[in-house]
Amino acid sequence: MASTAVRVAFLLTATLSMAACMGHPAPPAPPVQPASAPAEPVFSEVGKASWYGKFHQGRTTASGDKFDMNDLTAAHRTLPLGTEATVTNLENGRSVDVVVNDRGPYRQDRVIDLSKRAAETLGIKDQGVGKVKIEVMPKDDAVETATIGN
Repeated sequence: MASTAVRVAFLLTATLSMAACMGHPAPPAPPVQPASAPAEPVFSEVGKASWYGKFHQGRTTASGDKFDMNDLTAAHRTLPLGTEATVTNLENGRSVDVVVNDRGPYRQDRVIDLSKRAAETLGIKDQGVGKVKIEVMPKDDAVETATIGN
């Protein structure tokens, strides 16, 4: 009988010891958040781009800045001055971010005039013009899309 009591005591002690070592179960994983969709542009336009450079170097732009053909800037008819836009060459896929600081282009068959450096970055400097897509992305939730392009 004593051996049975010793065995029961041993098994009870072993079971309690193992239960104490097991610890607490891990907390449940946080719910997976779905990936947010990429932001849609608040402005998009496709057309021909040209560039301007040395003749305008140092002249005052519509924004009041001095034109520097080595900056990544552009002239657009309607985008607000100071707008940051991405211009993509649709023939080779190259893109460049520019700041609109001037008005133009003054030829009806063009949608944007780029600085010399922006044109070089896109690979359109040598040919003078290229087919591009202009996109303006929202900066945050406060972007007012109604003011762009009007």
